[in-house]
Amino acid sequence: MDQPNTELSPSHLQSARARLVAQGSLLAAVLGVFGALVLFGHLSLIGGLIGFVAVAAAVAMLPARVVTVTQAVEAAQPVPAAAPPSVNIFADALVDPCLVLDRRGVVVHANGAAQRQFPALGNGNPLTLSMRNPELVQAIDNANRTGTSRSVELHETIPSETWEKVVVSPLLRPGVDWFEDDQRQLIITFQSLTELKRVDALRSDFIANASHELRTPLASLLGFIDTLLGPAAKDAVAREKFLGIMRGQAERMSKLIDDMLSLSRIEMHQHVRPSGTIELRGLLREVREGLMMQAKAADLEIRLSLFEGPSTTIGDRGQLYEVFENLLENAVKYGAEGKFVEMSLAPSSRPGFAHQVTVIDHGPGVEAEHVPRLTERFYRIDADVSRKKKGTGLGLAIVKHIVHRHRGQLSIKSKPGEGMRVDVFLP
Repeated sequence: MDQPNTELSPSHLQSARARLVAQGSLLAAVLGVFGALVLFGHLSLIGGLIGFVAVAAAVAMLPARVVTVTQAVEAAQPVPAAAPPSVNIFADALVDPCLVLDRRGVVVHANGAAQRQFPALGNGNPLTLSMRNPELVQAIDNANRTGTSRSVELHETIPSETWEKVVVSPLLRPGVDWFEDDQRQLIITFQSLTELKRVDALRSDFIANASHELRTPLASLLGFIDTLLGPAAKDAVAREKFLGIMRGQAERMSKLIDDMLSLSRIEMHQHVRPSGTIELRGLLREVREGLMMQAKAADLEIRLSLFEGPSTTIGDRGQLYEVFENLLENAVKYGAEGKFVEMSLAPSSRPGFAHQVTVIDHGPGVEAEHVPRLTERFYRIDADVSRKKKGTGLGLAIVKHIVHRHRGQLSIKSKPGEGMRVDVFLP
């Protein structure tokens, strides 16, 4: 407890001195009156003394001006509590969907992302009218009942397959008990896991497919090695035949590993746009020359058509060489029945792109349902034919990733009996 301050200020001391001087002057005047009365015989000496004492006592008992001693203390003004942040403004600032519910589970606010993702939601309506997922309803009930956060993962298949991580959090106000708060609210946030799930699935499929692709040639190698160590140990003809097959299987594994490493390197720099300068006419001539021996072995002609205008573009020369080599090699492998394949460079027919490289074969073509999946990793229409032609199932996947890295577009068209046409549009 604070002690009162009894120290007088200078103004208070001056007032007290003035009061004492006034009382002294009054007593001096009274003494003079009584002295005169005694001197002139109107009052005895004893009576004069008694009268003076009585008057002095009366003067002393006169009410003096009350001097209030105070301490000039500045009253501590209460510090206004910081205005609580607006929940609605905070929710609107979030990129992910966010809902604010009252204690009854009624939506009191939905940010823009939530309104776009859940158009059926409306303020003033219970959430369960629009979202009937039992796990979400249970999480809301548990958060409301316990005052603690709950997290669930929602998997929807209609209209498309999606995954969402949903966090239900109570909005706790300082100094207010959750269970006694009549204005308590719940904050629900949604985080999309669809892309992560898709990447995980692709990774799992990739590992499974890569393991399968490597297991087959490895099993062949082990089988032939055991044969050479056993029954064919002294058979020169069988040994030469088996060694040739083993070399082919080893080459297949080497090609598969090279393609997987190439795909990994491309994905590592997927979001970094190349900065080099390339002259496409010279690059396509090199690609054609590099595959002439393979085309000759397949009794196939490669027809190259190059326009005479500017053909310079920005890109990674090694990667673009790999793109056109893969496309032309596929045309040579699978379009040999047409006796010739075509590769051309021309101005782009699509707005926003400068160059268009087209590779056309006149082979058997593929059914329409296979075309969208041709760029998937390890996707093959006929696995046996692909393996016989030393295909790894990664060529078009590599092409797609490189073209996307160069901010280009890839178009594949094919019909049974009409061959296949692949267009690469470069900016």
